[in-house]
Amino acid sequence: MKLNNSLLTILVFLTISICFGQMDAYSKKIELKGIDSQWHTIEVPNNVFEDVNTDMSDIRVYGVTATDTIEAPYLHKVSKAENANSEISFNLLNSVNNSKGYFYTYELPQKETINEILLNIEDSNFNWEITLEGSQHQKQWFTILEDYRILSIINDQTNYSFTTLKFLDASFRYYRVLIKSKEKPDLASVNISKKAIKPAEYRDYDVQSFKVSQEDEKTIIDIDLKNRVPLNLLELTVDDKIDYYRSISIQYLVDSVKTEKGYYHNYSPLATKTLSSMEDNSFQLPSTLAQKLRVIILNNDNQPLKISDVKLKGFVHTLTTRFTEPATYYLVYGKPYANFPNYDITKTTVSLPENITTLDFGSVVEIPKPEIETTNPLFENKWWLWVIIGVVIALLGYFTIRMMKKEL
Repeated sequence: MKLNNSLLTILVFLTISICFGQMDAYSKKIELKGIDSQWHTIEVPNNVFEDVNTDMSDIRVYGVTATDTIEAPYLHKVSKAENANSEISFNLLNSVNNSKGYFYTYELPQKETINEILLNIEDSNFNWEITLEGSQHQKQWFTILEDYRILSIINDQTNYSFTTLKFLDASFRYYRVLIKSKEKPDLASVNISKKAIKPAEYRDYDVQSFKVSQEDEKTIIDIDLKNRVPLNLLELTVDDKIDYYRSISIQYLVDSVKTEKGYYHNYSPLATKTLSSMEDNSFQLPSTLAQKLRVIILNNDNQPLKISDVKLKGFVHTLTTRFTEPATYYLVYGKPYANFPNYDITKTTVSLPENITTLDFGSVVEIPKPEIETTNPLFENKWWLWVIIGVVIALLGYFTIRMMKKEL
């Protein structure tokens, strides 16, 4: 009986050791609180991104019981914008001109809602004003856009064009576009569409500091955040009321190297955009984990712009997680070179309940690593080694002399 109990104790101990061993490879864990159903949502907090891999492949949800460790599968979702664009067919009724400019009238086969017209103009270096009107029967016209500017700038320093008419939802059978130009535009084609967009959900980040400096013909903006987070949107506030069109380079800090002259900061390109008075200076970024950003504005021969504020935002990352067994569950992360998890629920259509509650978090805890036992050397003091060598040499000398005397 005592032997069986001892074996059972050893077996339980080994099982627990193996279970916890799954989590030993990770650096940190956060207890998940409020689990009371099969499905819950975990909104990944900002402090997790400080230690995860750049591709977020090392995020796991583990449940710990007295005898086992359970891995809970999840669906990783990102709160991107959802587009549902629909092209609208139309007919060109007429194209005429007078002293005001060139008129183009379009007919839709049936009354449909639209909110965007793209003018594919092959001319370069133009700056024209547009009037857009709508009508149900071509007897009374209603103004949709007035003094709306389109332009193109192509030279050695800039390659920029803006020819998209954007407006609130409109529903007419007929649309009339007036391009206020003395010369006939080379209007190659037109696209009429309805842009149905579910806006992205962003998490605002606190900018700890941003510094604006001038170097040669460039404005350099260095932006520091509190910690490393996923970046997806950059907003710049320009105080100038003049027209401007400047190329900008957006970079993020990869690493820093200490030299005799101080730290050398290694930045990597993230995106190239155009800062324009024609558009909202809000720039989508490829999803990147970063803490420091640098924006370089190419002023060329122009006066520097006055940048009064910057904002950085990121998508919300959620883990829709399935819990099947009672346990103490943790969000676990921080394992270099980890592979992405391979779950069945990511390969099939899963029926999710309508109202899924979001879990709360405990404190961040560092996962202790098992101590590696080291065996001390037989002789820690080097003097002992020299003494032994001396004794060996003395013995060898003694026996050598003794043997020589016997031979004589």
